[in-house]
Amino acid sequence: MKYANLGRSGAKVSRLVLGTMNFGPYTDETDAHAIMDRALAEGINFFDTANVYGAEDHTGWTEEIVGRWLAKSDHREQVVLGTKVFGRMSDRPNDRGLSALHIRRAVDVSLRRLQTDHIDLYQMHHIDRDTPWNELWQAMDTLVAQGKIIYVGSPNFAGWHIAAASEAARSRHPLGLVSEQSLYNLTARHLELEVLPAAQHYGLGVIAWSPLAGGLLGARPADGGSRRLRPRAQENAERLGERLDRWQAFCAERSLDPAVTALAWVLRQPGVLGPITGPRTMTQLEAALPAVDTELDADTLAAIDDIFPGPGGPAPEAYAW
Repeated sequence: MKYANLGRSGAKVSRLVLGTMNFGPYTDETDAHAIMDRALAEGINFFDTANVYGAEDHTGWTEEIVGRWLAKSDHREQVVLGTKVFGRMSDRPNDRGLSALHIRRAVDVSLRRLQTDHIDLYQMHHIDRDTPWNELWQAMDTLVAQGKIIYVGSPNFAGWHIAAASEAARSRHPLGLVSEQSLYNLTARHLELEVLPAAQHYGLGVIAWSPLAGGLLGARPADGGSRRLRPRAQENAERLGERLDRWQAFCAERSLDPAVTALAWVLRQPGVLGPITGPRTMTQLEAALPAVDTELDADTLAAIDDIFPGPGGPAPEAYAW
C-alpha cells in the first residue's frame, strides 16, 4: 500500500480509502467485518463512513457495524476513521444540517455507534446554506478542544464553498478543512474546473467517491448479461453508451483490467489523495488493490482522455478562450 498526507495535515493515510456505505443494506455484518479485516491487513488504514448510512428505517446502521468491529479488536489506533454529519436523522427539525446544535448532538451519537472516544476526520456531508460559517467553525473548534474530533473535511462542496469555509476558518485561526470528498471519475470530470484547483490552493486532499461511476467503468459480466445498476448509473449507462463501448474495447486491446485502470487513473490526477472503494464483497475489495501499483504511461493517459475528455483545464481558461 502507498500512503500520503491527509491534505496539509501531518496524518498519513492509505491512497485507497475503504468506503463502508454498503455495509448493512447490501453486505451483512459478518462479511463487512471480514472485508475490514482484509483491508487493514492489506495496508488500507483510511476508513470512511457516515451517520446517515444504513437503511431508511435504520439510519446509523453502518456506523454500528463499524463500531462493533472496532470494539472486538485492537484496530482502533491503526485506523484513520472518518464519518460525516448533515443528513436527516429523524423527522425532528433540528436533527439534520450543520447547526451547532445538530453538530453537538450528532457527534455524540456517532461516537456511541462507533464505540470510540474520538473521530479522526469529521466531514460535513453537504453544504448548509442556512448556517453561517462562524457558527459552524465554533462548533468544530469546540469538538477539537474536547478531543472528540481531530480533523474536519468537506464532502460535496463547490470550489467557492471550499474558499469561503477556508477563509472563515483562517479568520478564527484553526486548521480548517483538510479534505474534500467529491464525485470524480472518468465520466464525471467537472471537478477539474474549480474544485481541484481550490482544494490544491487551500491544501485539501481530494477523495474521489464513485470512482467507477457506479460500476460502469468495471468489466462487463462475463456471460454478456446485463448488470443490475442503480438508477443514476443506469441513466449514465444510456447517456454514455458509445464511450463505454470504446472504453471496454480499449482495455481489451491493451489487456488492461477496466476497473483497476479507472482507479489508477484517479490516483494519477494532481491533488487527488485517492479513490474510495466501497466493496459489497471480498472479491470487489481484492479487485481494487492492484490499482495503487498500476502505472499508466503518457500514451495510455492520452488515449483515455480521448475517450473521456475533461472540461479543458481549470476555470476560467476552460471556457474563456
